[in-house]
Amino acid sequence: MRARIAALMLGLAAMGSPVAAQVADLRSHHELRVCADPGAYPMSSEDGRGFENKIATLLGEKLNLPVVYTWFPQGMGFITKTLRAGVCDVVIGYAQGDEMVQNTNHYYTSAYGIVTRKDSALAKVDTLKDPALQGQPIGVVAGTPPATHLAKAGLAKDMHGFDLFVDRRVRDPVGDMLAQVKSGQLAAAVVWGPLAGPLVKDDPELQFVPLLKDPENPKLFFRITMGVRPAEQEWKRELNSFIRRNQTEIDTILRDAGVPLLDDYGKELKP
Repeated sequence: MRARIAALMLGLAAMGSPVAAQVADLRSHHELRVCADPGAYPMSSEDGRGFENKIATLLGEKLNLPVVYTWFPQGMGFITKTLRAGVCDVVIGYAQGDEMVQNTNHYYTSAYGIVTRKDSALAKVDTLKDPALQGQPIGVVAGTPPATHLAKAGLAKDMHGFDLFVDRRVRDPVGDMLAQVKSGQLAAAVVWGPLAGPLVKDDPELQFVPLLKDPENPKLFFRITMGVRPAEQEWKRELNSFIRRNQTEIDTILRDAGVPLLDDYGKELKP
């Protein structure tokens, strides 16, 4: 999730600039131009396997437009060099409330969760306050909300930090974390659900349990939207209409991928 919410520093400051005043003219009406990370599987990938790729395909079909991609690794500079540069027109998955983009209505809610071996003594853990985690090596992405929760629970000394600010075409921090859980080097890993859920969906040794019992701030669930440029109200309304009319098909894509879907308040799994 850190990669999804990292680029906040520019905020809305650029909205008053001459470039921002012209953004309404940048959208293509001949292609669905998608801004995406080429190596962010299971979310997006250059080979089209990601669930965001499949949502983009569905969107293109409904709009009767061919889907074309601008690829750029997520992290600092992703939005400024893609969406705000005018070379593409929509980010398929973006956290609600991030001021780098204008958010559409959210189309799913998910949460961080804990990955353990199915045969582990920690297999029943569903909160970061569980005493069973004390003294156990736990993988977590540095700087993310669960890292704060782990520290509050007195587990700072047990955390093993991983960094998502990497080019994931050549490095795979989440895959490394899960491999270490499988080998026993880590007792558990706390990972964003849309990343971990699909990766352990069919794994006979690992399981993912969403963290729904840790209500204190920072929150461990996020509503996910599509992101467009701030001035493009008509485009946002068109995407909102797509989401409203095709929510069932979107949910099917997400469920088939293994994304844990929650209610809007992050309190329970969506039926």
